Order: sequence, then structure tokens, then C-alpha cells
Amino acid sequence: MLRTSTELSAADVALRYKHLWMVEDLFRTTKSILDTRPIYHKCDETIRGHVFCSFLALLLHCELQDRLEAKGWSFEWADMLRDLDQVQQMEIDLDGKSYILRTETQGTAGKVIQAVGAVLPPMLRDG
Repeated sequence: MLRTSTELSAADVALRYKHLWMVEDLFRTTKSILDTRPIYHKCDETIRGHVFCSFLALLLHCELQDRLEAKGWSFEWADMLRDLDQVQQMEIDLDGKSYILRTETQGTAGKVIQAVGAVLPPMLRDG
């Protein structure tokens, strides 16, 4: 049961409450997944900066989910973070020549990168 003093219809009140619940849930999920801890600010500028960064992270999360859904893919956030974290590159020197070596994508990483329209460099290239 919802109670309000607005002139909105019951359906509109329920829809707005649902949207509020979804935003709060996304913030909770994002904070737990990103393993953020409480940060205490003393200045208005740092508070605004923190809110801005949190909001930007939320927008990027939603955009990624939309792009994955458009491709018909659904992955767990923790799996995507783990798999993307495994994509690395290193520079190696061999006989006076420099090379850059990239790891293979594993799990969801390739599809996540494809969904955002990025292209990975070749696995081996001149440095």
C-alpha cells in the first residue's frame, strides 16, 4: 500500500515508486559490486564530485546493460568484471626488438568489448 498527498493517479504513484526503488537498488548493487566503502567529505565540491562519479558509474552500468540486451546477451556483473580484469598487455624485449603481447579474452570479456563497439589490438604487435 502506498500513501501520497499528490494529485497523481494510483498507477502513476506506483510507477514512480517502482522507479525510485530501481534507482536505489542500482546504487546499492553498484556500491557492493564495486566494493566502495563509505567516504566522508568535508567540502561541498568533494560531495558533488562523489555524487557525480557515482551517477556516471550508474549511467555507464545501465548503458552497458542496454547494449548487451540489444545483442541478446545477459551476463552477471561480477563475471564481466572478473573476465575484463583478465585482459592485460605487456611489453617484452627480445633480441633488441620490442613487442606488445595481449592476453586472450576469456569468458564474457570478448562479448562485452564487442557490445560497446571497442576493438582489441592484435595479440602480438610491434612495440
